[in-house]
Amino acid sequence: MKPQSHMIKTLCKKMRGLPYARQAALATLMVTASPAFAGDMAMSSGKDKSIVPAKTPETNPLSFFDGALVFDVQERIRGEYRENNYDFNSAVDAVTDDSWLLLRFRLGLAIKPVSWLKIYAQAQDSREAYSDRADIPNVNGAEGDDAFDLRQGYIMIGETKGFSLTAGRQILSYGDERLVGPLDWSNLGRTFDAVKARYAGDKFSVDLFASTVVVFERGAYNQSDFFNGNETHRDQVFAGVYFSTTLLDFQTTDGYAFYLHEDQKTIGTESNFGTIGGRVKSNPKKFNGFDYDAEAAFQFGDLRSKDLLTGAVHVGGGYTFLETPWKPRIGVEYNFASGDSDPNDGDVETFQNLFPTNHKFYGYMDLFSWQNIHNPAISFKVSPVKTLTVQADGHLFWLADTSDAWYRANGTPVRPITPSAGSYVGAEIDLTATWKPSKHYSLQAGYSHFFAGEYVDDTGPGSDADFGYLMATVDF
Repeated sequence: MKPQSHMIKTLCKKMRGLPYARQAALATLMVTASPAFAGDMAMSSGKDKSIVPAKTPETNPLSFFDGALVFDVQERIRGEYRENNYDFNSAVDAVTDDSWLLLRFRLGLAIKPVSWLKIYAQAQDSREAYSDRADIPNVNGAEGDDAFDLRQGYIMIGETKGFSLTAGRQILSYGDERLVGPLDWSNLGRTFDAVKARYAGDKFSVDLFASTVVVFERGAYNQSDFFNGNETHRDQVFAGVYFSTTLLDFQTTDGYAFYLHEDQKTIGTESNFGTIGGRVKSNPKKFNGFDYDAEAAFQFGDLRSKDLLTGAVHVGGGYTFLETPWKPRIGVEYNFASGDSDPNDGDVETFQNLFPTNHKFYGYMDLFSWQNIHNPAISFKVSPVKTLTVQADGHLFWLADTSDAWYRANGTPVRPITPSAGSYVGAEIDLTATWKPSKHYSLQAGYSHFFAGEYVDDTGPGSDADFGYLMATVDF
């Protein structure tokens, strides 16, 4: 018998001889004074009587006027150590072979005077400290400094269900974020200046949007091509439609079509290409521990005034031992994206990764993107306690075509194109541990090692690489 049940029964016996008014008062005190007694008492009319603890709604300390005014705050600190992540050369102590501290603070304010209107603004301050690299975003792989700037600022008209329209600076995130996501691992992240129309039903939603990505610039207001086209010289427009449904209750089924236009005035070329694809992701509750997901995309059009015809595929699955302590999960997956067999002809066969959150998929060292790769992977995850998750991932990498480049997570080439090199790039092992005592606090530690393969040896220095980090997040 549980201690709470025994205590309640004992008190009830002692109350029987008291006046009814005193019994009622003591019963009220028992329920309200102690969290152990508070809750829904699901008392059946039969023989069995059980007490079901209630889930008390958690109040938001930053919400005022019945939710009409809500603040949100996030502080994140991450210390990183990297060795040979950029040059793969142990004989040289490069500025990127270093440790540093990344600090990010976000402060948001949502005003919702009525249910169909939301006005939201969010500022972000990002800093890189104790680094030998220049604190300039995206130079030598640096996260860099970007003092208080506007991360989001939009007006949303409409309800959560039904039709809504959102205009302004906002996050675009679709599916697993293999093609479009906020890149939240990065200290800077990613946002868009966009207009988005959405219709959401009970079991489906459809988004229609037009946007351009925001460019980070240290010491200046971050702008997109909608408002800063004369400086970026590309006139970017990224538009699309994304449909998602759970009509098949055993999985989520998505379909999408994206369009990207860029006019590269500085080099006199233009890009206009489409991406069509689909995604499925299982509802693991329907398969007794089994899960699966898959995504495929096809691209066509013009890239920098050359014909573009490419494709990419992801398939994955796993099994969680639900009845076993620690609930271990074993997963396997395979990722493929086409490469260009001849960079000197009039065709482009390299898959364009668009605006992804690649850190989640192709190794935590961010050495690869969904471009020109064959990538089988395996993962193993356990939860020794409810608040702790420990995971190990193993990746193998080959180039789909050595006549094309090896691309980092941000899409930049790692080494010069060397068609004669071997296609095996290497292997990566990632170990991570995440402790989340509540939804507001988390602590994550990770270590990764890259074992350089024949491609790395054939194209330059071939040393292994290491990456470690410790990250704390407070989020309200």
